[in-house]
Amino acid sequence: MKLNNRWPLLPLVAAVMLTWTGPLAAQALAKNVPTIPHEPVEGFIKLPEGLYFGEVLGVATNSQGHIFIYTRSGDTRLFEFDQNGNYVREIGAGLYGLEFAHKVRVDRDDNIWAVDEGSNQVMKFNPEGRVVMVLGYRPEAVKGAIELPGGAGPDERYLFGRPTDVTWDTEGNIFVSDGYINHRVVKFTPDGHYVGQVGTGQRGEAIDQFDTPHTIASDNLGNIYVGDRGNARVKVYSSDLELLDMYEETGDPWEICISEGEHQYLFVSNSNSDSNPAASWATSGEVYKMELDGTIIGRFGEAGKAAGQFQTIHGMDCRDPSELLVAEISAWRVQKILLGEDPRP
Repeated sequence: MKLNNRWPLLPLVAAVMLTWTGPLAAQALAKNVPTIPHEPVEGFIKLPEGLYFGEVLGVATNSQGHIFIYTRSGDTRLFEFDQNGNYVREIGAGLYGLEFAHKVRVDRDDNIWAVDEGSNQVMKFNPEGRVVMVLGYRPEAVKGAIELPGGAGPDERYLFGRPTDVTWDTEGNIFVSDGYINHRVVKFTPDGHYVGQVGTGQRGEAIDQFDTPHTIASDNLGNIYVGDRGNARVKVYSSDLELLDMYEETGDPWEICISEGEHQYLFVSNSNSDSNPAASWATSGEVYKMELDGTIIGRFGEAGKAAGQFQTIHGMDCRDPSELLVAEISAWRVQKILLGEDPRP
């Protein structure tokens, strides 16, 4: 348990401040972390001729190994590929809720969930690709996307302010990280009725606050893990949204993922910023593999554009903890990564 109000801040040296005034990624506090060998499978995702990715925000797989990739460029689009990386179809082309992609996830029944920060909606597609549930509401066209605090209101039960991710507990309850404006996590029943929320609705670093809850996942016990990106911590809650633990050693959690199976692992990406200042490459870009209790097993990767390097990881699928799929904003790609043995005796 690390509930000690120790919020790490990365100091900016004078030379950096002369060239960059935006936020840098937090430097991870974990030291002497062993390296896990990893190998990219180049050319795994095969796009049809004339079709390209823009910024790739999310990637997920279903029980058959099919891959779902959520990307935004001129349009936001959701693609499906088979287990060998071959193109299958596009889902929801022209759909009203697909405006500005943020995350795609697949639940235990192979339903596909798209979280869209532009339309402020979380959409559930059945395996056939038809919309069967919508949470949230898209602003009227005359208003445009919600940009200012209070636009959706932190006390609103069914309206979001640029949501970021979705997960479920063992009972099928739905948890949405309502990230950029309302800084909260909201719980719904499996059929979409509001249950409750955690977070004060204001950006902050206190124990009961978030600063951009950017990613969310759950384990086999129904515990909920929230990547509190702006506070450089992963917070662990029960399914009743009671705080259980907090991990603060792995930098800014742009993306977290929990593997399947009896023994589950937590993967945390300390991604370099999508604004990509050169100084951020020295303090970010790696992924940590952890036990669910927060024990760090090892790390792999670094910021960069070559195969096996990572350029702003925003989405990650770790259903099989030895074969990861990684979605990158700034490199406009999805990489398949093979992980080697854990560097433990």
